[in-house]
Amino acid sequence: MLHVPSDTRDYRRMLREAELRVTRPRVAVLAAVHERPHAGTESIIDAVRGELPKVSHQAVYDVLRALTAAGLVRRIQPMGSVARYEARVGDNHHHVVCRSCGVIADVDCAAGTAPCLAASHSHGFEIDEAEVIYWGLCPGCGSTSDSARHH
Repeated sequence: MLHVPSDTRDYRRMLREAELRVTRPRVAVLAAVHERPHAGTESIIDAVRGELPKVSHQAVYDVLRALTAAGLVRRIQPMGSVARYEARVGDNHHHVVCRSCGVIADVDCAAGTAPCLAASHSHGFEIDEAEVIYWGLCPGCGSTSDSARHH
């Protein structure tokens, strides 16, 4: 079951500050994303249904879209993966993904501020964010067969 802190004022405050109406599904989805970094939509739906059993898939998708648009959550989608969500926003951090099991971990920005990488050519864009995904094998998968290393 989703563990929503007994005091949900922080989530409610975050929603109000983002000018979003405070609803039980929004609070539950925001709590699920905070408690499950890099979770996929199905995992978030399962967590929210532990708190709100009748919530629909579409309602959770709509809430995730609204929270992402408001900047309260960040959507990432490494190649070959389902969309995943995290509550760490606004700091231009990056990710490392295990090629074998798919686990994702945060990697801080190398230069500290957004964007932390300079493009070789901006093509006239005002670049304000850089996204890097490092790929490799996590410690748990690092001892697997050599064939797993060459996906």
